Amino acid sequence: MTGKIAELFCNAFQELYQSTPDRKEVTIQKTRSEFQGDYTINVFPFLKISKKKPEETAREIGERMLAASGFFSGFGVIKGFLNLTLSDETCHQMLQEMNAAVPDVSAPRRVVVEFSSPNTNKPLHLGHVRNNLLGNSICEILKAVGHEVIKVNLVNDRGIHICKSMLAWQKWGNGITPESSGIKGDRLVGDMYVRFSQEMKKEVDTLIAGGLSAEDAEKKSELMAEVRKMLQDWEAGNTEVRKLWAMMNGWVYEGFDVTYRQLGIHFDKTYYESETYLSGKEIVQMGLQKGVFVKHDDGSVRIDLTADGLDEKVLLRSDGTSVYITQDLGTAVMRQKEYNADEMVYVVGNEQNYHFQVLKLVLKKIGFEWADKLYHLSYGMVELPEGKMKSREGTVVDADDLMKEMLDTARQVSEESGKLQELSEEEKAKIYDQIAKGALKYFILKVEPKKGMLFNPRESIDFEGNTGPFLQYTHARICSVLRKASQAGMVAGDFKNYLPSATEREIIKHLSSYSEQVHLSAHEMNPGNLANYLFALAKLYNQFYHEHPVIREEKEDARSFRMILSRKAAEILRSGMKLLGMEAPERM
Repeated sequence: MTGKIAELFCNAFQELYQSTPDRKEVTIQKTRSEFQGDYTINVFPFLKISKKKPEETAREIGERMLAASGFFSGFGVIKGFLNLTLSDETCHQMLQEMNAAVPDVSAPRRVVVEFSSPNTNKPLHLGHVRNNLLGNSICEILKAVGHEVIKVNLVNDRGIHICKSMLAWQKWGNGITPESSGIKGDRLVGDMYVRFSQEMKKEVDTLIAGGLSAEDAEKKSELMAEVRKMLQDWEAGNTEVRKLWAMMNGWVYEGFDVTYRQLGIHFDKTYYESETYLSGKEIVQMGLQKGVFVKHDDGSVRIDLTADGLDEKVLLRSDGTSVYITQDLGTAVMRQKEYNADEMVYVVGNEQNYHFQVLKLVLKKIGFEWADKLYHLSYGMVELPEGKMKSREGTVVDADDLMKEMLDTARQVSEESGKLQELSEEEKAKIYDQIAKGALKYFILKVEPKKGMLFNPRESIDFEGNTGPFLQYTHARICSVLRKASQAGMVAGDFKNYLPSATEREIIKHLSSYSEQVHLSAHEMNPGNLANYLFALAKLYNQFYHEHPVIREEKEDARSFRMILSRKAAEILRSGMKLLGMEAPERM
């Protein structure tokens, strides 16, 4: 809609002042509620061309736009702001032509999006949930506007943390397996990681009690020495260590797959650090040969970035083992060779902001100019009402436990509301699942990624608030209206003489901006724009529903108009929720 208004504005301006205005300077917004009109254009940027006062310029343009077509029924001028009112015919045409199709961007890109990126020493937790939901929704939104998107996962399946779980299983696991214990594989390995941390703390506390400082106690820790030795043996290809590693990682992968299916997540390709770290080591050797990196006396390889406002960064430890950035260097190079991407997006928490600054800079210094294509989609941490989660202390909320709690809460809230009493148990179970997942996804995605957030399961399942169930219930309400109309044999006919109410006009304007909101969400990589747009639409429709009868309306043209308006609102809600990974129930 705003594109059409901008076109009419530019045409009128050209006719009046024999000059074509810069389309980018034509700012169009919905008219503020205290003024009459539907859309407002700021004419101040164009006074240097019109060479007239703001009010006169706005009035002349308004008169020309009004006379040029039947698109507008009137206009008003407030200082240098032109307020335009759509004609009823325009509203009718907008409604009839409206759909959920989103036009492609003018220059589509190939975008590789990395998200999830779990470690194989613990199950996916609430923080991973935000990562997965954000990454998946961004991919769907980017695809919706015409980009080619490749969803990738990088599993951190090797390293010091994984060795901690492995050593704990050797020492204290007593041969336990997922099958023998009935414990999901990723949770079992996570329990081993917590056990190591507990035993390590006991050892360090004993050393400190013996007179050592905390720093020296950790250096003297025999457990940490064993872990470091295990990592060295792994990189050397030790058969027994590799066998244990493969077995425990296999448990974790089976557990991850269950959780991914629950979240509705899939990947086009999964990379493994155990496969990419060697490529990273080759990149480090390249950097040494070019003189970009320096090998220190202790055997470690580093790069000094202090001149760039950063610190000195270790790329290989003194024992020759790699660190996180080693494999990230290798993975980035492998991906660019494989996909020749126009952009590589990393969906990673804001605690890694510095890491990605370093990664991008190091790649540039080695000579990879495409490093400018790397983009870190940084997001804030998720906290619970009880506070922060800590993996090593076992206070993390597992994604599986969270989804079970969401399902239990959805069932409880739905039963309290009495909204599903008439449905069968099978239908109820399906809707409980849709509500639970919709509530989780919407509550996570409605928050701007860069902001931290507090997640409250009970608050997220509220049929009246800014929640996923509110959107779902609104969609189900519309479907109920249309279903009853169909059962009554009602068919939408002509409504050309119907005069839309103020609320109906607002809904039409809101629906017409759907594709703009999807494009904005893609441009900013922020599903929150779309989520909050859908909430505003649901609120508008519910206001309309309480103000205007649909199937009880006696006038045929009014009933036809409202049936079509309802159908279009349901279509947009359904389309938008799909981009957020949500299902849109037809009954609730």
